[in-house]
Amino acid sequence: NIAPREFCVLPIYHINGLCVTLMGSLVSGGSLAMTARFSAGKFWDQAERGEVTWFSVVPTIISHLLHGDANPSAAVSARLRFGRSASSALAVETQAAFEERFGVPIIETMGLTETAAQILSNPLPPGVRKIGSPGVAFGNEVRILTPELTDAPPMQEGEIAIRGPNVMVEYLHNPKATAKTFAGEWLRTGDLGHIDEDGYVFVTGRLKELIIKGGENIAPREIDEVLYSEPDIIEAAAFARPCTSYGERVEAAVSVKPGSDLSETALIALCHARLGKFKSPDSIHFLDELPKGPSGKIQRLKLAEMI
Repeated sequence: NIAPREFCVLPIYHINGLCVTLMGSLVSGGSLAMTARFSAGKFWDQAERGEVTWFSVVPTIISHLLHGDANPSAAVSARLRFGRSASSALAVETQAAFEERFGVPIIETMGLTETAAQILSNPLPPGVRKIGSPGVAFGNEVRILTPELTDAPPMQEGEIAIRGPNVMVEYLHNPKATAKTFAGEWLRTGDLGHIDEDGYVFVTGRLKELIIKGGENIAPREIDEVLYSEPDIIEAAAFARPCTSYGERVEAAVSVKPGSDLSETALIALCHARLGKFKSPDSIHFLDELPKGPSGKIQRLKLAEMI
């Protein structure tokens, strides 16, 4: 019977923080506890002072909390119902490890600026959550499109498309971009994925982020997931590098826990064992922090320029 109170650590000039965190809480009769910016070291203490019952974050924040030293108090653990994750795909290993350590269920969701945020969500417990999926359509319809913009067969990968009252009308004063984004009434998200027999969507990558090596499409997320399976990895992202032999080759960037003795050789060997040599990175770069946008989402396409 505790009144819902959300913990806002995301910037409210971004659609996730504004629509889901701020507006979602207030229009549903809840309240907010807010902080100027996210701090892994202060997060749990701030959650206790704010008496929050849930929080909405991004995968990089979940990873930083997981690899931090701070833990929630018994009072915080008893009050928290769930955490919400959005803005980019949450690695299966990261979600499982976070839930095991902190005992807080993570509800993975998916949204777009063009849809006033949320389009997919896993249900709250005791509903079925499928780790690795941002859930089922809520308030709109979802379909998978082939390259010919027709319906893909069940379980086949294609482009995720959305139709519903939350979808934008157009890009202002940009009819060319609007025409490219819509297939009839359906908004093309630019995300690749498939729908399972229960209606849950599984996102496999972004069309513009695909690595095309020797004519073969490689989804960076598949490589990210393998890297995140190593417990010392805090952030990871695979990306394409132009290559004279294959057109593009696979590289990756990671940040690791302070004091970790992880090596490039060990991580490449892990990828070879899980993915085979062809899909594995040729090089893995160690950075203090990967580049991120306003929401905290890793900006994969910037990596080749900065490294």
